[in-house]
Amino acid sequence: MGAEVVGALARSERAAASRALPCDIDEVDAARGGEYALLSMLLACAPDRPLLERLAVLPGDPSPLGVAHAVLAEAAGRTSVERVEREYFDLFIGLGRGELLPYGSYYLSGFLHERPLARLRAHLARLGIERVEGKTEPEDHAAILCEIMAGLVNGQLPATPGADRDVFEQHLLPWIGRFFADLERAEAADFYRSVGALGRVFIEIETAAFALAKEADNGPGKEQRR
Repeated sequence: MGAEVVGALARSERAAASRALPCDIDEVDAARGGEYALLSMLLACAPDRPLLERLAVLPGDPSPLGVAHAVLAEAAGRTSVERVEREYFDLFIGLGRGELLPYGSYYLSGFLHERPLARLRAHLARLGIERVEGKTEPEDHAAILCEIMAGLVNGQLPATPGADRDVFEQHLLPWIGRFFADLERAEAADFYRSVGALGRVFIEIETAAFALAKEADNGPGKEQRR
């Protein structure tokens, strides 16, 4: 049996876990883990009233991510549980299917349950991460991928250094930015337009940070990767 599972944490348990991060996690990684965890919760299901109330007072700042936080807070303050539940249904469930399909396989191959999912499952198996029994969503769902990234970044999913970059570059970077951009302009999106903007901005920041880290790894005096 694998060392860790995904999709196992209920909303309240995720919040408790976020308050019990390993003591050796620095502030940057703690913040990164928080962003991934927030995106995971919002993509897994519609936010309930307590979460909307917390989001409505989310602080912003002049940075691109801070502006995205402020827009999300404003959207949370003007919506309602009933409206956001209907919006989530129209976007991701629908009658037959929702407006968007938030799966890596779909974005990369045009079909569900294709090779991108098989490659992801093989990668997760090497990390000792497996899906919880009874969970029906495949692991390439955007919410589950964000949950995995949160766990790798904040230490809830033990892994070797650099595992978060490997998972990101192989299984998120090729498609998830396009998904968030699609969510921003989806016809059914209102509150979730701000979620799309937050996800897009955050993925752009992660992409740039990992690119800089790779340049540093390949810098003067270090063997170039091939």
